[in-house]
Formats: sequence, structure tokens, C-alpha cells
Amino acid sequence: MAGGLVALLDDIAALVKLAAASVDDVGAAAARASVKATGVVVDDTAVTPRYVQGLHPERELPIIKRIAVGSLRNKLLIILPVIMLLSQFLPWLLTPILMLGGTYLAYEGAEKVWEAVTGHHEEDLPTVVDEAQEDTVVSGAVRTDFILSAEIMVIALNEVADEPFLARLAILIVVALLITGLVYGVVALIVKMDDLGLRLAQRDSSSSQAIGRALVKGMPSLLSLLSTVGIAAMLWVGGHILLVGIDELGWHALYDVVHTMEEAVHGVAGVGGLLAWLVNTAASALLGLVVGAVVVAIMHLIPRRRGAATH
Repeated sequence: MAGGLVALLDDIAALVKLAAASVDDVGAAAARASVKATGVVVDDTAVTPRYVQGLHPERELPIIKRIAVGSLRNKLLIILPVIMLLSQFLPWLLTPILMLGGTYLAYEGAEKVWEAVTGHHEEDLPTVVDEAQEDTVVSGAVRTDFILSAEIMVIALNEVADEPFLARLAILIVVALLITGLVYGVVALIVKMDDLGLRLAQRDSSSSQAIGRALVKGMPSLLSLLSTVGIAAMLWVGGHILLVGIDELGWHALYDVVHTMEEAVHGVAGVGGLLAWLVNTAASALLGLVVGAVVVAIMHLIPRRRGAATH
């Protein structure tokens, strides 16, 4: 009896260790998959603060919470079931879908570059003054988030495509929770930073006042930096998705050229790995910019032709 109990306890201990290892594996895979979606995450973080411009300060956090809930609903209830079914029954579709998303990211990045060069920018969102307008702002933000969330989830899925079905499902649920919490936690911190700065600036302590003034003055620079990083990340990630996707579809020439350039600098003592990464990143960003510029040109040409046709 005692021997049976010891054996049972050993079995339980083994199962606990196995479960712990599985949790560690899921966590590690989710972290790895999340890192691959960095470009979209930065873009999401850069875009969302626009939706709380014009809100009363006391409404900022509730609106961000509503957008975050909508984002999580997008990921878990719509995007996740679709991509899991695709990965299980039509896995060959994932690369073309991923490349479409990469093209969209490249277009978004190139569009931002075009706006910076020409001085044409998107119109600011209207000031929000009532509940109906708040609902409009939230629904618009959730629609925009749907595209970005789909990219995040597909990129993450592509990183763990070889895992069993249940492992993929668990990893993507963790990614959805992790990314949503990260993005909207940072967004909440950003939009409340100026309020925190004002409170600190009104304190008696000279050091608190200095920190408060620095926070208030630093907000525009922070948002500008975040936007610039977001543009670079979109071009890099979008271009890299296209570079890898082209190779996976059988057109190896472009990928081979980039790989040869990486190999040429990889042997440099001490910094070879960094140089190889920079070469790949620069090549990916350049490809993203070229593809994005072509799409931008097409998108701006179509309205002109329609306008000419109506006259």
C-alpha cells in the first residue's frame, strides 16, 4: 500500500513537472511570438493615443478600457478562431495572408513617409463632447485595431506553426492577453503622463515641480519619437514579412542576395552578428518602403482617375 502511494506521489510529481515545463514552453513561445510582432505593437501604441484627443481627462481611462476590451474581443472571438482553422486545415494560405498584411504595413509606413515629405497629414479627430461621439470614437478605434490585431496574431501564429493544435491555441491566447495589456497599459500611461506632470508641477517640492514640467514638456517629443519608431518598425516588419514570404513561395533570388550580404559581414570580430542583423533590417525596410511606395502611388492615382472620369 505504502509502495503504491509512493508510486502515485511520484506520478503526480512527474505530472506537475510536465505541466510546469509545458507552461514554461507556452510562455517562452508566446514571448518569442510577441517579439516578432514588435512592429505592429509599436504602431498600435503610436496610433491609439489619437483616439483620446479632445476627451475630458476623467473620460480618458474609461475610453481606453473600452477600446482595450474591444481589441481583446477582436483577437479572441474573431481573429483567433479563423486563423486556428486556417492553420489546421489550410496552412498554405497563411503565407499569402501574412504577405498581404506585410504589404499593408509597408503601405502604412510609406504613407506616413509621404505625409512627412509632402506636409499632408490626416485630419485631427473631432473633439469629443458627448456619449454618442464617444461611442463613435471607440468603434473607430476598435475597427482600426482589428487590422493591427489580425497582423499581430498571424505573425505570432507563423512563429509557432509547428506546434500541436492545443499548444498553438494556448500560445496565441497568451499572446493576445500579453499584447493587449502591454499596448493599452502603455497608452494609458502616455495619455495620463501630462496630468501626472501637472500634479507634480503644483507641488511645493522644487524637484517635483521640475519633474512635472519635464513630463509636460516632454509629451510632444515622446509622441513624435513613438510615431517615428512606429513608421520605421512598420517598414521593417512589413518588408521582412515580404522578404521571407517571397522566398517561401519559391522566388529565392532576393532572399539569397540579402543572405549573401549578411554572410559578408557576419565574420567581423565582435560585431558580426549585429552587422548581419542591421543588413537584414535595412534590406527589409528598403523593400517595405519600395513596395509601400508603389501601393501609395496606386492608392493616390485611383481617386484622381475617378475624379477625372466624373468631369
